[in-house]
This record gives sequence, C-alpha cells and structure tokens, in this order.
Amino acid sequence: MSFQAYLDTIEDKTGLTPRQLLDLAREKGFDGESAKAGEVLDWLKADYGLGRGHGMALVHVIRHGPAISSKHVGATGAHADASDRLWLDGKATNPAS
Repeated sequence: MSFQAYLDTIEDKTGLTPRQLLDLAREKGFDGESAKAGEVLDWLKADYGLGRGHGMALVHVIRHGPAISSKHVGATGAHADASDRLWLDGKATNPAS
C-alpha cells in the first residue's frame, strides 16, 4: 500500500481528512518531531479504531509534514507513491486522482 493510500484509507475509516486529524493531534499536544508514537497510536486506536500501520502513517505526517522520501516515487511495488508530497486535504479533492 502506498503512503498516500494509507492516508486515503484513514479518511475512509474515520470520516476525517488527514489535515483534520493533524489539527486534532495538535489540540491534543501531538505536534512536530517530539510527538510520541505510542501516545498517538493509543489515541487513534481508542477514538478511531485505527491499527498500527495506518497510525504510523499519520505519526510520520505529524512529525515530518507531507514530505516523504523520494525513494518510493516512481518505484514499483506495494509502497510506490506518485509524488514525494502527500495530499492531506481529502482524496475527493486530490488533483492526482
């Protein structure tokens, strides 16, 4: 599953865009590189039923923003992404879709 696909699935499961979840994470004090993965994962599981894989995708975005490593861009395989920038504003508005 591509990184973007993880975020799109999070939206399907929660009804919230990744950007909305980032805003909620900030309200809870999970912001930037100091965000503790275990605490974020516990919150996402308790409030939204998200598992570790999807939760860790959001942890990455909380810590590092929408940029991802370019090593997966244009690659083949399960984790290939079309861009090194993730779309956070909802899959319905993603211009790459």
